[in-house]
Amino acid sequence: MSDAVAPERTSRIPLPEGTIPVGIGLFISGCTAYAFFKVGQLALGKEDFKPIVALWFTTFALVPGFFMPVEQELGRALAHRRALGQGGRPVVQRMLPLTIGLATILLVAVAASSSWLTSDMFDGHWVVTLSLVLTICFYAPMHMARGIASGSGRFGAYGTVMAVDGLVRITACVLLWQFGVTNVGAYALSVAVSPIIAAGVVFVRGETKTDDGPPATYAEITPNLGWLLLGTIMAAALVNAGPLGVDFLANASDAEKVTAFGNGVLLSRVPLFLFQAVQAALLPRLARLAAKGDLAEFRQGFSLLLKVVTAVAILGTVGSFVLGPPILKMVYDGGLDRRTLTLLALASGMYMLALAVSQGVIALQGHKYVAAGWMSAMIGFLVVTTFASDELFLRVELGLVAGSAVALAVFSYALRARMNAGAIPDAESMIDGVLDFPLEG
Repeated sequence: MSDAVAPERTSRIPLPEGTIPVGIGLFISGCTAYAFFKVGQLALGKEDFKPIVALWFTTFALVPGFFMPVEQELGRALAHRRALGQGGRPVVQRMLPLTIGLATILLVAVAASSSWLTSDMFDGHWVVTLSLVLTICFYAPMHMARGIASGSGRFGAYGTVMAVDGLVRITACVLLWQFGVTNVGAYALSVAVSPIIAAGVVFVRGETKTDDGPPATYAEITPNLGWLLLGTIMAAALVNAGPLGVDFLANASDAEKVTAFGNGVLLSRVPLFLFQAVQAALLPRLARLAAKGDLAEFRQGFSLLLKVVTAVAILGTVGSFVLGPPILKMVYDGGLDRRTLTLLALASGMYMLALAVSQGVIALQGHKYVAAGWMSAMIGFLVVTTFASDELFLRVELGLVAGSAVALAVFSYALRARMNAGAIPDAESMIDGVLDFPLEG
């Protein structure tokens, strides 16, 4: 009798460790992002909120691209040592100078372009440029804290970092609004300081503590760091390119249009948050199949993931066509037509599909193909945006759709090629792929 029911019990796939606390943190982070845009525009108006929109999308085009691979590789290396019963402090110490080096590269780039950023992107507000510098300095330790938390199995701490980051930002924004503050720089600083407070909370609670262990080499923490960096930088740039492209191409009198487009992009990302929930549900099966090295079963499991993601993408696009304008009007007082909202949702859905396929490619040790795919996608966005149309919104919308389509095509080809070549899925690469999600805020 017990033998008969055992297979059913063991076939059940529980949620992966940490799904609930990370999911809660993700939900809070997402909700506070939408609230921040709403309250900020109530306080400043759409025109004056435009520099904050530019800061927001510039930050999340740069920061995840550079620091998400640090978080991934740090978490992977610590998890590997934890499985071996070894302390991870040498890994953290080895990763620290690499993180500082990446932050320095970003800071030098911002300093070199500070005049242009201040005058063109941030409408002359030098405090917004300073806030961008601070976000780089403060998000670096936050991503290291998240990497330590995930690699040490402290998923409550990981969720806490995500939640506190969002809650501090929206709390500061609401307080500024209630006290009648209309200084753009104050709202920009609320974006900048939230990550260091989030990292500080888990640090004070001792949740970033690591034990001493064997010396760590760079080979232990950087087996795929270069390819992950290139791919994630390009992917983060693409997912945030819409509002930045509109800002770059718009006239000085089009500030409200930039803010409205940013609102539309945020709404189009709702399916991407659903995608993360889908991943959390299907990750245990995919990781288990990757660990077994069973290509046939992995193919079936991954096919299921793609079917679900395709359904979410279609639902998001149709939903934007049918309900997008009234929802945008209700939440952010409108500003975009049905075509724009539908194309933004289509681009977001195709990006989500491309992201899912790219994770399969990474699971088959195809990191370099993913880097090439995201780079090709970014080139596609730039080419189409430059030549497709003279209409401000349409050219950027088409660029986003084209970029996501290029990524999906490259990754689909690479996935088929890796499978036909007999590549065997690897559990650690599968985790790399699932964590390779350059969406923040």
